[in-house]
Amino acid sequence: MTKRETYEARTEAYLLPLLAQHGFTLWDVEYVKEGSNWYLRAYIDKEGGITVDDCELISRPLSDWLDAEDFIDDSYILEVSSPGLGRPLKKDKDFARSIGAEVEIRLYKAVDKQKEFSGTLTAYDKNTVTVTLADGREETFERAAIALIRLAFDF
Repeated sequence: MTKRETYEARTEAYLLPLLAQHGFTLWDVEYVKEGSNWYLRAYIDKEGGITVDDCELISRPLSDWLDAEDFIDDSYILEVSSPGLGRPLKKDKDFARSIGAEVEIRLYKAVDKQKEFSGTLTAYDKNTVTVTLADGREETFERAAIALIRLAFDF
């Protein structure tokens, strides 16, 4: 396991029971470098959406635990937030909970002169994602060909 994966996994293991106590779910944990800064981000959710107070409720004990455990070598910025409306699907658990949801897909390379697709997520496996398009056609995409897949949202 890489350093990044270890940090994410340990943080996730701590968060899961804490979030369950409050009726929240964990969308994702990521440890990423942006510019010269490292970020440890926890994306949390609940029915009806997450508030700033919800983020604070989780951020404080998480920060205290991270300080006590002190297992992250780098200086980093901790962020706890909602995954947002157009949340990306990254992991199998994201795909599993999004079956039947409307998604937007952006490909690296065009297929039939088209790089963007939207439809209902109907299936996935470790190599492919299948959606039913608005015209009823079912389209299967290689996961490696997908630049971004996220939940669709309408205003």
